[in-house]
Amino acid sequence: MSPLLVIFITVFLDLVGFGIIIPLSPFLSREFNADPVQIGWLMSIYSLMQFIFAPIWGRLSDRIGRRPIMLFSLFGGALSYLIFAFATSFSGLFIARLFAGICAANISTAMAYIADITHEKDRSKNMGLIGAAFGLGFIFGPVISGLSMEIGFKINSRPPFGMNFPALIASGLCFLNFLLAFKILKESLPPEKRGQAPARASRIKNALKHLSRPVVGPLILVFFLCGLGMAHMESNLFLYVSDIFNWSNKKASFGFAYVGIIMVITQGYLIRKLLPKWGERILLPMGLFMMVIGLAGIGISNSVGVLAVIMTILALGNGFTNPSVLGGISLMSDSREQGEVMGVTHSLASLARILGPPLGGWYYKHFSPSAPFFVAGIMVFVALIIVSLLISKIPNSGRQNH
Repeated sequence: MSPLLVIFITVFLDLVGFGIIIPLSPFLSREFNADPVQIGWLMSIYSLMQFIFAPIWGRLSDRIGRRPIMLFSLFGGALSYLIFAFATSFSGLFIARLFAGICAANISTAMAYIADITHEKDRSKNMGLIGAAFGLGFIFGPVISGLSMEIGFKINSRPPFGMNFPALIASGLCFLNFLLAFKILKESLPPEKRGQAPARASRIKNALKHLSRPVVGPLILVFFLCGLGMAHMESNLFLYVSDIFNWSNKKASFGFAYVGIIMVITQGYLIRKLLPKWGERILLPMGLFMMVIGLAGIGISNSVGVLAVIMTILALGNGFTNPSVLGGISLMSDSREQGEVMGVTHSLASLARILGPPLGGWYYKHFSPSAPFFVAGIMVFVALIIVSLLISKIPNSGRQNH
């Protein structure tokens, strides 16, 4: 089996579990009388722990290999979903997401894995496979969440059944994923390349070093701003469609699955077709512009039809942006530091997801339901300006001259 296919399946199954939890969290939190700000903190605690631990796991994967870190992450994720399923209070949900964040090392490690096994000209489009796995996870995950909740209530109304039952399904899928990865996932980092990355005095200095690098630093900042904007959107979208359009958890989950379909088409097909023709220098600013329109547009959507169009634009823009940014960062980083650089990049993305949900929840509670989406659009517009200023220096290795 192709190593790319193996890593794709591993990330896909993990993201199915994640896709089950994301639409479930706001609705279940409201059952425990949480307000938008508290729900934002529930989304943030996962990312806070990921922010603390992602560089550690990334550096460790450079030292001992990608496989053991991936396996640890998958097993820990399965346990966290199990805790979530048995939670009977908002505090229980909070503890489950905290533990999940500690164990969340799989995405940055998977990207380092891809960097280990692909050539430079294919790096950005193969990073798109991670995005496609995200998209598929956000198709199947929310659908499973919406359908399994109904099954859970038929069994029993108390945890781990009822509204908690989708989390039990997520735990089972993650345990299955661990067993699958344990059996078929091979190590991608040869022994002679392990431990070659220079030692760092501190993680903060290490992050500042990469942020101060020409082109790489601004691209990491762009990834941070995009993540901050998306975190504002993701943490409040389910509350928004519930309050404005009176959607149930099932309907909201299916709407989220639609966004996943667009992400799959974009990152699994379009990005692989368009990158060789246009390259990162065209797709990146195009994707950022579409994200600005999509994020701000949610806040002025006055019907389900308009919202569907806006979310399509947003999903396309996000699909064009992420592989181009991550591919550029990877291409300008030494092969011995891929795990570390991706760890720093994703720890800053985690910082964005720490700040975004409570801030967005505060705007939602104290200003208006539309406010988080307008603020998100402004943040990504700043990222577009940054990219416009350094566009000639961004690697364009995805483009292939014919």
